[in-house]
Amino acid sequence: MTCGGCGNANEQFPADLAEQTAKHPCYSFGAHDQYARMHLPIAPTCNISCNYCNRKYDCVNESRPGVTSEVLTPEEAAKKAAWVKKELPQLSVIGVAGPGDALANWPAVRAALQLIRAQDPDVTFCLSTNGLMLPDYAEEILALGVRHVTVTVNCVDPALGAKIYRHVNFGGQILTGEAGAEVLLARQQEGIAKLVAGGALVKINIVMIPGLNERHIPEVVARMRLLGVFMTNIMPLIPAPGSAFAHYPQTSRKDLEALRDRCAALLPQMRHCQQCRADAIGLLKKDESQRFRLHPAAEDSAPAKAVATYRIAVASRERKLVDLHYGEAEEFHIYRVCGQDAVFLETRQLPRYCSGPDACDAQSVSRSENLRVIGDCDAVVSLRAGQGAKENLQKAGIVSIETCNSVEEGVRYAASRLQWDTKAAM
Repeated sequence: MTCGGCGNANEQFPADLAEQTAKHPCYSFGAHDQYARMHLPIAPTCNISCNYCNRKYDCVNESRPGVTSEVLTPEEAAKKAAWVKKELPQLSVIGVAGPGDALANWPAVRAALQLIRAQDPDVTFCLSTNGLMLPDYAEEILALGVRHVTVTVNCVDPALGAKIYRHVNFGGQILTGEAGAEVLLARQQEGIAKLVAGGALVKINIVMIPGLNERHIPEVVARMRLLGVFMTNIMPLIPAPGSAFAHYPQTSRKDLEALRDRCAALLPQMRHCQQCRADAIGLLKKDESQRFRLHPAAEDSAPAKAVATYRIAVASRERKLVDLHYGEAEEFHIYRVCGQDAVFLETRQLPRYCSGPDACDAQSVSRSENLRVIGDCDAVVSLRAGQGAKENLQKAGIVSIETCNSVEEGVRYAASRLQWDTKAAM
């Protein structure tokens, strides 16, 4: 078969995969104005921090990766998938593209795919990921019948990666600089190789960052060719307000097309990407996500219920990253979260104690006071918590959530977890 619109021949694929690909609007140019796709926003957290990214929620008028107006539970995702398929007969693909990383939220993503597969055995799934956890989950992805996976690979040089990524959260450790980039890049390539060996078609997204990686991108494409990927999608940088690269110029169309032309000799190039939102629905050039915000089911015809509001404590040094273990915190930052709106309320200090001049330690705090200080909170977000601490928190009705993200992302993730747990218990 050939990549529709690319003009480059590829190896023959099984008939079912060829049929799926021919109807995949991202993998086939000929499908982009005939078949619709649906992105399920079920992956709120991310395990790396890119300097070009600012994952702003609740922005219905903005279209770029990482943006969504809602985060769904697996059950909500399955319900919405059935509704959209009924309304859009040309729907051919259901994918997960964020707003964080699909594999950083794998339990929820896996549950959603299983529910949707049970109600629609013939559905075509697609996943997007940064690839950090790909080696761990490649076999599960393939077992679920996911045969189209997009991995964002912006470089294959750790020194360059250190300039693109602020940090990488791997195994609970925060890795920065070349150390973080080296782990990310190695695991991306390992995971891609596993997917290709398992029969999946892998598409590589590459963000072309002016003055940073544009001369390096042909090397990226060449490496991806050696790994056996299907195609690459070189995308223009969209300078996101609030990101570290907000001051960078947007990639020019002329430069972008020239680079695509150069790389087309190595691999087929996607040229019709719309850099979609994490909740996009419809044809690539006709997004209908706002049409499907509210489900018209009978149970939803009753008066709207109040949106749950949660009080969440965060262990953080400077209210930027969730970067402290629960037991290390000398203070907790308290947030109120309603829907996707997170508001900082106050910082609560833990009382210091001293058992005498010889034992006094200015940095010591009484851990037994933690529950009293955060006793009115629904959850506490920290980098890590011991088993004993978790049990004490659970007895007090406080959910312990471990994550490594920005504080803003951490509290939103905590709220989504609380909402999910509440619905699952009903």
